[in-house]
Amino acid sequence: MPITTKSQPLYFAQSLSGILHFLIFLFPSQATTHHLIHRDSPLSPFYDPSSTHFDRLHNAFQRSFKRINHFKVAAANPNHGTIQVPMKPGGGEYLMKISFGTPPVEVIGIADTGSNLIWTQCLPCIQCYNQTIPLFDPRHSKSYHTVPCQSKVCNSTTDSENAKCQNKTTCDYSYSYADGSHTAGNLAFETLTLGISNPISLPNVVFGCAHDTAGIFDASGSGIIGLGSGKLSLISQMATHLPGGKKFSYCLIPTTMNKNSTSKINFGNDSLVSGPQVVRTPLIIADQGLFSLTLEAFSVGKERIKFPPTGDTTTVPNTEGNVIIDTGTTFTLLPSDVYTGLVNALSKVIKAKRVSDPNGDLHLCYESNGDDMKLPIITAHFKGGDVNLQPVNTFSWVKKDVVCLTMVSDDDVSLMGNLAQTNFLVGYDLEARTLSFLPTECAK
Repeated sequence: MPITTKSQPLYFAQSLSGILHFLIFLFPSQATTHHLIHRDSPLSPFYDPSSTHFDRLHNAFQRSFKRINHFKVAAANPNHGTIQVPMKPGGGEYLMKISFGTPPVEVIGIADTGSNLIWTQCLPCIQCYNQTIPLFDPRHSKSYHTVPCQSKVCNSTTDSENAKCQNKTTCDYSYSYADGSHTAGNLAFETLTLGISNPISLPNVVFGCAHDTAGIFDASGSGIIGLGSGKLSLISQMATHLPGGKKFSYCLIPTTMNKNSTSKINFGNDSLVSGPQVVRTPLIIADQGLFSLTLEAFSVGKERIKFPPTGDTTTVPNTEGNVIIDTGTTFTLLPSDVYTGLVNALSKVIKAKRVSDPNGDLHLCYESNGDDMKLPIITAHFKGGDVNLQPVNTFSWVKKDVVCLTMVSDDDVSLMGNLAQTNFLVGYDLEARTLSFLPTECAK
């Protein structure tokens, strides 16, 4: 995956789906709702009735394995009113429906908290991957205009570090991903519309109009909606138009829920997460716009598995920001010693027969007996408070009679995936630098 964007769609309860409507102005107290619909939901135009839940889960795992290369590259190069959007679970990623242009034309992008640039495939296309919906044609929009070659956007922002001028008129961009995927085109200004019940229109949003794109991108999406903290992300560009624009929250529905249920993503002041059960932890924002948390340990019952310090332990051991939180990756990645300790602790309390994952994706699997299968709560000890991860956050049925731990070992990057975030209202406050967890039945 790229250092600045990702080619892996979001598994955000999946499929950031929200139809964006045009709005001339926005009152500060307004709240706009946007739905996230999983791409494999029957409500999705890309629904494949021949695909089983287990097929979708396996595909999501495979895409996630490819996606984590993005984080490995990023980790190795560290310097390198409210809007509400509905969401829905599906096959491992979330697609967000927004609109570009005047008149507005719907595009579908991967909602990605781990990247910054907003981009969609555009006509004319030199090389494009197949997508289900028509490509965006900027020639039909009255509000489209290219970013000038000598502008600050082209030359002075780290978000477009790969932007360049091949001629004297337009600013070109090119992003390469660690898995071999790439996107290239020109940066442009355009009106972006989002929201359902109270849609808003954002003028002069910078986005990538992609004319050359290839890789593991999925046909159900036409690009990426970067929700990171960089200057060109939707969050940063929205901040100038919306009170509390640097705050957002989402709630991910379990993949086993009714496929017709939806979740929502909220933007603005009303997205703040509050209540007596809220756990707040410091939000670490890296140079590349990635969001990280400080995870001190896991515990299973009375057994505690500590996270090792990172960085140069010959001086002061560093434990800050040791786990990336990402909605676009399905499973959770852990250092090998933490993973081994967790597996040993789970093995002591799970009274079931160990078996192999028939797909070969996961490593700690048990023969299950359906709803009577007793799986333990895993407590995540974050700096600032403890979050109890229910079995729905840590285990998945990969076959009718096989259940597996959805955490895997990786010594290059630690990451909290979207399964671990299921049934939590997760709130980001980029101004206060905090992230909040509130246990929530997201389907409600």
